[in-house]
Amino acid sequence: MPTVTLPDGSTRSYPEPVTVADIAADIGPGLAKAAVAGRVDGCLVDTSFPVDHDAEVAIVTPRDPEGLEVLRHSTAHLLAQAVQELFPDTQVTIGPVIEDGFYYDFARDEPFTPQDLEAIEKRMQELAAADLPVQREVWSRDEAIRFFESQGEKYKAEIIRELPEDEEISLYGQGEWKDLCRGPHVPSTGHIKAFKLTKLAGAYWRGDARNEQLQRIYGTAWPDRRALKQYLKRLEEAERRDHRRIGRELDLFSLQEEAGGGLVFWHPKGARIRRVIEDFWREQHAAAGYELLYTPHIALQTLWDTSGHTDFYRESMYHPMEEDHQLYQLKPMNCPFHVLIYKNALRSYRELPIRWAELGTVYRHEMSGALHGLMRVRGFTQDDAHIFCREDQIADEILRILDLTIFMLESFGFKEFSINLSTKPEKAVGSDEIWDKATGALREALAAKGLAYELDEGGGAFYGPKIDVKIRDAIGREWQCSTIQLDFNLPERFDMEYVAEDGERRRPIMIHRALLGSIERFFGILIEHYEGRFPAWLAPVQAMILTITDRQRDYAERLVELLKNQGLRVEADLRNEKIGFKIREHTLQRVPYLLVVGDREADSNTVAVRTRGGKDLGSMPVAEFAEKLQAELASRGRTCMED
Repeated sequence: MPTVTLPDGSTRSYPEPVTVADIAADIGPGLAKAAVAGRVDGCLVDTSFPVDHDAEVAIVTPRDPEGLEVLRHSTAHLLAQAVQELFPDTQVTIGPVIEDGFYYDFARDEPFTPQDLEAIEKRMQELAAADLPVQREVWSRDEAIRFFESQGEKYKAEIIRELPEDEEISLYGQGEWKDLCRGPHVPSTGHIKAFKLTKLAGAYWRGDARNEQLQRIYGTAWPDRRALKQYLKRLEEAERRDHRRIGRELDLFSLQEEAGGGLVFWHPKGARIRRVIEDFWREQHAAAGYELLYTPHIALQTLWDTSGHTDFYRESMYHPMEEDHQLYQLKPMNCPFHVLIYKNALRSYRELPIRWAELGTVYRHEMSGALHGLMRVRGFTQDDAHIFCREDQIADEILRILDLTIFMLESFGFKEFSINLSTKPEKAVGSDEIWDKATGALREALAAKGLAYELDEGGGAFYGPKIDVKIRDAIGREWQCSTIQLDFNLPERFDMEYVAEDGERRRPIMIHRALLGSIERFFGILIEHYEGRFPAWLAPVQAMILTITDRQRDYAERLVELLKNQGLRVEADLRNEKIGFKIREHTLQRVPYLLVVGDREADSNTVAVRTRGGKDLGSMPVAEFAEKLQAELASRGRTCMED
């Protein structure tokens, strides 16, 4: 006679075992209809899961984050079924849930076409409308391997062979079609109501370029058609803001295939913005008590052996280079270099905390299929810093980092944040006591700042707990930028010490932190957030002087020199073109202010000011314009002339 405790604390007792679906029906018909899964004693399960003991039970619907994941994974199965029904010689491989959707990788000789996608989506709609029951079956390992091999599914058979011996092999079937999966899944295909296939891409089996090339179909799924429509509208907006296209239009950067994929070439205008970002970063770090470092791009591989990167990070590192019978490694991270500087002298407790920051360029071996503009590259500059402190200083240091993090992100125009606190994983270094202290310090700092957060149990790094900060951009997308990580591992591996007040040698705590993440990726986010319409303090050209005729050439050139001497980024368009053409061209280049000068302006030492949004601010003395622009730059866009 199981007794079920619901999330609101209420209980329900049953004379015999019941399923999650039975419990949902007992609560109400609306919930029973919406249920796609359940959570029993913390475990996500199918609605057909039997509850035969006293348990805590929650009904999961697509409105819940976990329910939406179940819905999307079930839609990936629907995609695979439709593909194999339409193209029977196709093999299925893996089909996970990703942010805002799902994908499935297929092995097929012929490439899929956009017309194929339309046919596949139509078949998916038919299968959803058929409301096929989705049923879980548990098979023996050998039985499952034989089944998939008989179907010509070598990839599925390979996956099963590599599963742990004690792992349960479960298959999910809908109609005559079956797939290997842990689940859970929706009770029937009729629960899948709003989905769209979005694009085709290439992929490699297990993400390894040495393996067979596969075809990937991406899609998205939502609880209802209204949510789907809103998402597709966001996709259109995201396409309009794509940093790769805007980067070309504004001549900010390029990715040169002749030099190798994933390597960024900063053009003059993009480099100006980067310089502004980096100068601001350096100024704020100096004000916050950081010293700046510069470290090499390579080091002996033995350094990465000591740090543990060759054990834990090898797949993301480039092959070492040999010189004088020694192996050198391009750095994937800056951390060990800062440790070596720390160890260059014996440190006293009086020196701690030590705060060191570096805009350090690192290199990661990313697969070509994973590269994406500035968002995923092979060489990038980390906005990096490390703090070495005592245990009793952790809370204060975390609070300082959070203050600097929020200030920096808000300065670049981001106002909405979400925060995760990740705790000790199953495999970790360090005692429970120090983990508890460290995690408690992170909690205290978040509470002191009044910041709400979600707890990610077991999601910390193996070397310590962490705080991750995500920013929300202008169209509602979240981006992971800032991270604060406590580390007990590197101080141990490198035998780091400081002399305590009592004369004993003790280990410092190492705090890793990045505020912007990487300059390249953050720049890409800024481009999309502002759609290339940077606030004046970031804009590569803050004002463009436009002459109406050649008679104003000398006046325009004097203005450029005058305003540049005040630190403003100003250029002049002296071409013999119609003024309407010039205004249109530089508006498309997203220049914040257009200064039109004709004979009247030249005679009166004024400029006629227009904004890139088309607003006419009228004529004003040059000194007045310069003063207003300087005030706008000082406020980093919080006030501007258009306001």
